[in-house]
Amino acid sequence: MTFDELGLSDELLAAVKSAGYSEPTPIQAQAIPAILSMRDITGIAQTGTGKTAAFVLPMIDRLAQGRSRARMPRTLILEPTRELAAQVAENFEKYGVNHKLSMALLIGGVAFGDQDKALMQGVDVLIATPGRLIDQFERGKLLLTGVEMLVIDEADRMLDMGFIPDLEKICKLLPPRRQTLLFSATMPPEITRLATQFQTDSKRIEASRPAQTADTITQHVVKLDRGDDKAKRTALRRVIESRDIKNGIIFCNRKVEVDIVAKSLCKHGHDAAPIHGDLSQAHRTETLEKYRAGDLKLLVASDVAARGLDVPDVSHVFNYAPPPNSDDYVHRIGRTGRAGRKGEAFTIVGPNDEKLWDAVLKQIQSDVQEYMPDGLEEELSELEAPSSRRGGKRSDSSKGSKSSREPKNKQHASDDNSSSRGRGKKGNQNELLPPAPAGPVVGLGDHVPAFLQRPI
Repeated sequence: MTFDELGLSDELLAAVKSAGYSEPTPIQAQAIPAILSMRDITGIAQTGTGKTAAFVLPMIDRLAQGRSRARMPRTLILEPTRELAAQVAENFEKYGVNHKLSMALLIGGVAFGDQDKALMQGVDVLIATPGRLIDQFERGKLLLTGVEMLVIDEADRMLDMGFIPDLEKICKLLPPRRQTLLFSATMPPEITRLATQFQTDSKRIEASRPAQTADTITQHVVKLDRGDDKAKRTALRRVIESRDIKNGIIFCNRKVEVDIVAKSLCKHGHDAAPIHGDLSQAHRTETLEKYRAGDLKLLVASDVAARGLDVPDVSHVFNYAPPPNSDDYVHRIGRTGRAGRKGEAFTIVGPNDEKLWDAVLKQIQSDVQEYMPDGLEEELSELEAPSSRRGGKRSDSSKGSKSSREPKNKQHASDDNSSSRGRGKKGNQNELLPPAPAGPVVGLGDHVPAFLQRPI
């Protein structure tokens, strides 16, 4: 099948051809005709299968007729991250080159001024993250009553990031008569409920099994006898140094790990930089541009970059630990081995990661070969265990503090006895009072305030 058979306009086919594409992917071949016929769509396909073009191409054809109005976008595309939103915008610029369509990008980390100006001029396509969209609506800069087509992209990632309440709020602001397209790499029960709630007689399209890894990716697991951070960072460096790496992505489960791992790699002479949601948009954009241009070798990332990072030729992917959600393993390693290229993926598994790794193996339903760089086991055995080192410090300090406290406590005890004997006029009540200080009381002058001397 070719794009000519999908019912797209001549102008759009020319743009597709100039972009270098002739045959649609399975998700595109099934989704494009259904979208052009105004059907609601639930599309399931793993990352890298062309989901974005599957809704961008028919949307451009639909928008060729009609005109935009101020503050009232005609179509709305919701994305979970700024990077994904920017990638969709790039697709519209590429495929809409022969159409005069206006577009606005509403994402966090960008000043409101330019976004306000674009909305006032009227846009055909509004690409937004849920939080910034709600901000603009509540500021009165946006009306959603003119939306003809809604796209919820990467719905399962929306679920993971806690955006489902925002999606429900946004959908209530849209007109009931609209076309709703929902795309996701996986289909957990919560997303199925969302599709049932906001779609009418939707067509389900499943281009591939959700948890299937590409055959072009060689997978490895590095199993460690100890799982402390120092051992893991050492193992990661030795794995990197043992392979011929063109460029790679290192995925961490927590943002704080991203910064620590990136700093450790740089300290040991590797070309690495972090990217995660807490960094400013300008910093994230600059880092991604350097990585895409080949000026950065290693990108240390949280799962914010697991989807939507459009770098077709990534040679290696490293998991600092198995992901908490086994589905994310497929999306992480799917950054390599794309478009028929070969790729390698390595996952570091410590004793505390075994359950997560077992869930990954169950999900992908295949064995992963173990890998151990030369000399790593000996190097790890020579590393001092952090628990024993900390224990030694606690033991020494506790001994010192005990010996230093004992005479002071004894002195206080004798002082208490002597002071209580000296204040015997008021009986046992005064025995509960603290001893009078021998010298000046710092911060209270040279006397003890009367309220401290009252009987209890």
